[in-house]
Amino acid sequence: MNVKIEDSWKKQLAEEFEKPYFAQLTEFVRNEYSTGTIYPPAKLIFNAFDHCPFDKVKVVIIGQDPYHGAGQANGLCFSVNKGIAMPPSLVNIFKEIAADTGKPMPTDGDLTRWSDQGVLLLNATLTVRAGNAGSHQRRGWEEFTDAAIRILAEKRENIVFILWGSYAQRKGAFIDREKHLVLTSPHPSPLSAYAGFFGNHHFTLTNDFLVKNGKEPIDW
Repeated sequence: MNVKIEDSWKKQLAEEFEKPYFAQLTEFVRNEYSTGTIYPPAKLIFNAFDHCPFDKVKVVIIGQDPYHGAGQANGLCFSVNKGIAMPPSLVNIFKEIAADTGKPMPTDGDLTRWSDQGVLLLNATLTVRAGNAGSHQRRGWEEFTDAAIRILAEKRENIVFILWGSYAQRKGAFIDREKHLVLTSPHPSPLSAYAGFFGNHHFTLTNDFLVKNGKEPIDW
């Protein structure tokens, strides 16, 4: 199957593209885009991979679903386009960055700048119907993104996996803690941020680990 995705990821995930579930997923997604409003825009479905080639990945942050409001989703988890109001979870992420690193709140919530530094911002489900959270779950995306995480965990070393909330922690449960740094905490959502997300120091812990392993730290 000819999937438009960054070349190194196309090579790593080639077996997935040939599996029956992916053919069914592709048919479902194409039909959804042709009959309704789906986010992100179709050309941005694989944006997380396109900005972060396989060999460049230093950090993985796992989200759940794309945002389902107009103009928000850009194919990177937790990220919104410039000019779009930051959702509460993203505001809390930036609050923790400020407390942890001293870096001031940014003027926009576009996290492409993280992606380009080697942060794979991967949602478990890569598409969603407008105004209908979770509408594309259990259609095959989770199997595909599990495969991407597994390939990274098996073929690479010294990646930081950041798992916020129980969903991400279940999805990353198989990652070898001897080969990688796995950071866990409650989700940055307002419902759970004060239960341990704030004060988790994940951003300085990530950079300390990267530097220790001879890699450039992330400019959060």
